[in-house]
Order: sequence, then structure tokens, then C-alpha cells
Amino acid sequence: MKNVYDIARDIEATYDKLLSVYATSNKAAIRKYTEKENRFRPPFALDRDRIIYSGAFRRYTGKTQVVYFASMLDEQLTSRSIHTLSVAQVARTIGRLLNLNLDLIEAIALGHDLGHPPFGHDGEKYLSEVSLKYGLGQFHHNLQSLRIVDVISKKGIGLNLTFQVREGLLSHDGEVHDQILEPEKEKNEDNLLTYVQAREAGKKIDMKPMTLEGCVVRITDTIAYIGQDIEDAIRIGLIKREQLPEESTSVLGNDNGKIMETLVRDVVEQRLASCQS
Repeated sequence: MKNVYDIARDIEATYDKLLSVYATSNKAAIRKYTEKENRFRPPFALDRDRIIYSGAFRRYTGKTQVVYFASMLDEQLTSRSIHTLSVAQVARTIGRLLNLNLDLIEAIALGHDLGHPPFGHDGEKYLSEVSLKYGLGQFHHNLQSLRIVDVISKKGIGLNLTFQVREGLLSHDGEVHDQILEPEKEKNEDNLLTYVQAREAGKKIDMKPMTLEGCVVRITDTIAYIGQDIEDAIRIGLIKREQLPEESTSVLGNDNGKIMETLVRDVVEQRLASCQS
């Protein structure tokens, strides 16, 4: 009679066969510290769960995305937690259409903003000023996300996430709007350390994700806020829907649902076209 571990291994083997050749296999997962392998969750699913149950994930609640004190103005305005869930949902949709590793996508998406402070990017700028004052280098939320999962969580023990997820948290930067985004496949711990040190020193450098799943999350981070920021601005009366530029709405759509559908379709079709060329 099979036990739960046998069933899990059979399911994982079947799942791996369905993945695209460009996807990240569960077998490729690397951890800094070796752990007992007799688990019924694949490695990236385990990372996702560790992120969800972390204190940093719980602290998403109440953090604003763009509008300060959003819940005091209107409980339906986007918070950091809602943005994070939107990124995960949209990224999974793209990943499913491209046959990528959905556990890896979800883990990166749910953890990508763990290091983000309150008050959006203004909060990040303020913390950076304080950090520089005390000789700690610039503060960047993606660096802090990695610091949280590596060092701060579990009272200094860290979560021991896979290298692929940790790298995805560091390279997710949704503020960089890429015309072309391809994975930088060959990376190691030294690459992460070099990037962190350069950003803390104030250097304007970019680091592309090493996996296609990480690339999907990075693109989706932008997709998730473009339309939603418009909806929030309309909701609190900053703009009216009829004020949106026609040259944009005729292509993208004039509400969040249409904008996301257009961009998701474009990402998938562009990726498929690049594979066939």
C-alpha cells in the first residue's frame, strides 16, 4: 500500500513531465542548507508555504500600495497584500499557459515584496536616508526581502528557501520596465552578494531573473499595478474614466480587467512567438 510520500513522488514525476523545456524542474531546486528530503510537498511549494506562514507575510496587512492610509479612506483600495495576491494570480495564469513551474512562480510572487516598508516607495526612500545616516548603505526593498528570508525570519534562523526563489525575490524589480526580458541562467551566491553590495553602494545596476518563472513574476509585478492604480485613482476621485487617453485605452482597454487581459495575452503570445522564431 502506498503512503502519502509515495503518492506525492508519483504526482511530482507526472507534473515534471508536463512542464515546458524552458521551465524550472523541481529537481533543480538548491538549498543552502541540506534538509531531510522525505516530504510530500515539492521544494518550491514548501518555499511558498514557508513564506505564507512567515511573520513578514502577515505584515503585508495594512501596508499601503500607493494611497497612504488606504483602509481609512476606502477599504477597497489596493493594499500591499492585495497587490501581492494579484501578482501571484496573474503570474500563475501566464505560467499555466506557458507550462512553467507554478509552485516556483507562486513562491516568488507571494514573497516579492516582503521587504517593502509602509508608505510605498516614499517609505523606502525615507528608510534609505536613515540607513545611509548610520553607514548601512542604501535601503532597497528587494534587498530587504532577501535579508528577511535569509536572516531575520524565525529569530535569525531564516527560512532556508531554495536558491531559485531567493534569487527571484532579489531580481523581481517591477520598477524596471523591460523591452526584452530573458533569463540570466548561470548564477551563484557570489552573484547575489555582488548585486546586493552594488545596490547598497548606490550603483544603478539591474539583475535579470535566472528562471523564466522569475521573469514572469517581474513582468506581472508591473501588469498587476498598471490598471489597479488607475481604478484606485478613479475610486477616490483623482481622475475620471473618461479622462484616460484614448490612444492608450483603444489598445489596452479602459478598466483593470481589460488592461490585464490585454497584457497577459501579449506576454504569452510574444513568448510563444520567440520560441518559434
